[in-house]
Amino acid sequence: MSDAQLLDAAFQLGLGVIALVANALSAFAGGGAGLVQLPALILLGLPFAMALATHKLASVALGIGAASRHWREGSLDPRLTLVMIVAGVPGVWLGANLVLAIPDRWATAALGLLTLGLGFYSNRRPELGQEDRSSPLSPGQQLVGALGLFVIGVLNGSLTSGTGLFVTLWLVSWFGLSYTRAVAHTLILVGLLWNGTGALVLGVLGEIRWDWIPMLVLGSLLGGYLGAHLSLQRGSRVVKRGFEVLALVMGLSLLIRSL
Repeated sequence: MSDAQLLDAAFQLGLGVIALVANALSAFAGGGAGLVQLPALILLGLPFAMALATHKLASVALGIGAASRHWREGSLDPRLTLVMIVAGVPGVWLGANLVLAIPDRWATAALGLLTLGLGFYSNRRPELGQEDRSSPLSPGQQLVGALGLFVIGVLNGSLTSGTGLFVTLWLVSWFGLSYTRAVAHTLILVGLLWNGTGALVLGVLGEIRWDWIPMLVLGSLLGGYLGAHLSLQRGSRVVKRGFEVLALVMGLSLLIRSL
């Protein structure tokens, strides 16, 4: 094997490790894969638009990996699943079409502040997301919840990084899910449908680095399954703490990146 082939093999292995770590953290804490994986792809030399489209496509595998573990637990609520599809997917489509018009530096700084806010908010609410809320929402509350998912979908398609954390906290604070069940909905629906929609739109508008996809997908599949398994084993209290730590660390990293 030539030196060039050895370097390429080492590079591909590095891509797989990056994807494994990023998606395991995301599957455990309920979002944030893009806060690790997307900047890594940019640092490895991809232009922003290509890195974004490549990340979105690879992240679909996160939903598949997580779904293979959560599906057996019956974690998904059929009605909430429908709301997330109907309200979120159009938002992702709109956001992906608007992404090139948003100044990257300001968008990154705003996302960093919002992510920090999520971590602090969850930390100040010890009881948040420890168990499912039994009382159903009124039609008006359902509408507000759907509107919130639409707005987060726009952010998912445009700001791209860490919006899974927004979905998780919205499902916990508004819809009353425990952290464990909220993470399941985020990983499967955001990972598969929202990121799939974003990858489709961005793939048509821009380019995807196809030779990087196999290792990124493999790392995403393994990381998604591993993180989901740990989430189910450890319970909502540990998942909540993981969510808060990841939100604070990733929020700070986004602010630093925006400077």
